[in-house]
Amino acid sequence: MESWLPFFVIVAAVAIILQMGILLLMYLQFRQMNERMTRIATDLQNKVEPILSRVHDVLEDSHGRITSMVSDASEVVHLARNQAHKVDALFTESVDRLRLQVIRADQLLTTAMEQIEQAGTQFRQTVLEPVQKATAFIRGVQAGLEVFRGQRRSPERMREHQDEELFI
Repeated sequence: MESWLPFFVIVAAVAIILQMGILLLMYLQFRQMNERMTRIATDLQNKVEPILSRVHDVLEDSHGRITSMVSDASEVVHLARNQAHKVDALFTESVDRLRLQVIRADQLLTTAMEQIEQAGTQFRQTVLEPVQKATAFIRGVQAGLEVFRGQRRSPERMREHQDEELFI
């Protein structure tokens, strides 16, 4: 077993040297990649930095305008809300007035209809009833005169006379 010992030492030394070579190559590769990443990051930073600077300047300049726009928009919304309340009040008032006018018109029409009906009733009482009474009185007088004259008509002749009067 002692004869194998130098062989294992040599194999272990070769393995350690091989591992050291692999680690050295990995280190060199990592260093190259690190340098490339640093260059890319530097290029990216150089390209993005002016853009970010401009965006920052634009935002700085726009801040006052944006604040003004938000303030103006708030004021417009406030004014629109006030106008909506005014329009609502105006419509409510108009509807109430219209309702009162409709009620007033209904009352006027009802009163007018009652007065027309009352005038018709009075007309019948004051004009038609006396005319009917006068007509009845005149017929009575005519009948009385015919009786005195002796020319009392027969009921058939009376109907014919009434039919003639209606026809005329």
